[in-house]
Amino acid sequence: MPFNLPIFLTWLRIVAIPLLIAVYYVPESWLSGHGRDFLATMLFCAAAATDWLDGYLARKLDQTSAFGAFLDPVADKLMVAAALIMLVQLGRTDAIIASIIIGREITISALREWMAQIGAHKSVAVSMVGKVKTMAQMAAIPLLLYMQPVAGIDALAAGTWLIYIAAVLTLWSMGYYMRMAWPEIVRQDRKR
Repeated sequence: MPFNLPIFLTWLRIVAIPLLIAVYYVPESWLSGHGRDFLATMLFCAAAATDWLDGYLARKLDQTSAFGAFLDPVADKLMVAAALIMLVQLGRTDAIIASIIIGREITISALREWMAQIGAHKSVAVSMVGKVKTMAQMAAIPLLLYMQPVAGIDALAAGTWLIYIAAVLTLWSMGYYMRMAWPEIVRQDRKR
């Protein structure tokens, strides 16, 4: 297993997951409600920043690796899933929204793995709708974690709208990826 700065940053993102969850389990005397929300939001935002930074550094320092390419999206999906589960537990988003987003991530990850095994990984390359979906959920989650007004904006309302938009884009992008993969799925099924 290679070890370099980009992979270290990815591991930090994975380590942040139990810390994000633990914030809501420490005694109330240690952190007030707003303090918990602020700390959880900062942890999530720092993790999101390392997602961009590790990819940038891997390319800039020529430290890309197969292991890093595997670990990076796993870390992203685990962080988003953990945050969504906490938001459901806190009553700040609906279980159906979390299920749609997490279910899509599992489905598309499995599809990409299978397509790579049969040599057709380019059929499910990242699309623009997938990138917009990611931006919407990465904006929604910190707003829902923080939940306090930000620059006069109701963070809970804005985060709720954004997470619903992310859920719609999640379904749209899943449909797009399945449509792109469908010819190969049919071709493989005919080989049987």
